[in-house]
Amino acid sequence: MIAYVLRRIFSAIPVMLFVAFFVFALLSFAPGDPAALLAGENATPDDIARIRANLGLDQPFFTRFFHWIWRVLHGDLGTSLFTGQTVGHMIAQRLAPTFSLMVLTMIVSVVIAIPAGAWAAWWHNRWNDRLVMLWAVLSFSIPSFVVGYILAWIFGLKLRWLPVQGYVQFDQGLWASIQTLILPAFALGAVYVGLITRFTRSTLIETLSQDYVRTARAKGVSNRRILFRHALKNAAVPIVTVVGSGVALLISGTVVTETVFAIPGLGRLTVDAILRRDYPVIQGVILLFSFLYVLVNLAVDLLYTVFDPRIKY
Repeated sequence: MIAYVLRRIFSAIPVMLFVAFFVFALLSFAPGDPAALLAGENATPDDIARIRANLGLDQPFFTRFFHWIWRVLHGDLGTSLFTGQTVGHMIAQRLAPTFSLMVLTMIVSVVIAIPAGAWAAWWHNRWNDRLVMLWAVLSFSIPSFVVGYILAWIFGLKLRWLPVQGYVQFDQGLWASIQTLILPAFALGAVYVGLITRFTRSTLIETLSQDYVRTARAKGVSNRRILFRHALKNAAVPIVTVVGSGVALLISGTVVTETVFAIPGLGRLTVDAILRRDYPVIQGVILLFSFLYVLVNLAVDLLYTVFDPRIKY
């Protein structure tokens, strides 16, 4: 097991290097010049050229890339072109809201989606199943920002149950902090819930048709035991796979959701950096999200052995 984990970690290094090169190249050849933005509207070409030289933007592409990747390998993600702060410090300031939102979204989504998918599979082709599938298709089809605006209008503006903007740190009150994340978590998790529900249903329908399930029914095993002890446990591996792969939806969805609910997280930081063409910040955030996705995939692989002891590494 330890050897497998080490192999997976080392195999992630080329992936991270490719992501770093791709992002650096994409931003380098993107239209727009950060030096011109820093110089202002009244700047002369000489002013822009001087700023480009100070930022190192006048150097060849591969020279800039190797200088940047060398600093990254030493823990230096660079410095923001506009704020002058280190990228690592800016990311550290925004980690808590984003990770809190993602964790709460995953918890809410799994708690809702897996029972809903199991219920639909158990009542396959009945009105219960059709109702759950209609809800899952709608949640998967409506963009998260639309869901966010609807939830904010109903529960924030009309009912005044929950705040619609901002974020409260955990040290200022646990419940107050959770309140600011409830609406964003449900908005961000809408697509995630639809994905997990549909996949859980289809996987369980196939599992419930297996011979061992029919044998358990013939022996008089209770329906609850058949569903949770036999069927759901044996269907856990593909369900865990889709839960892990859905993290990519959460990562992309945080950008929009944090903007809608004015949460000062990494999503808002990414949007602001893109609008200002703050390349070091964009590169640092994308590298962090890529590393997070690699870690989640590793955790999913390790969970396989928990749900299916036949899997050995």
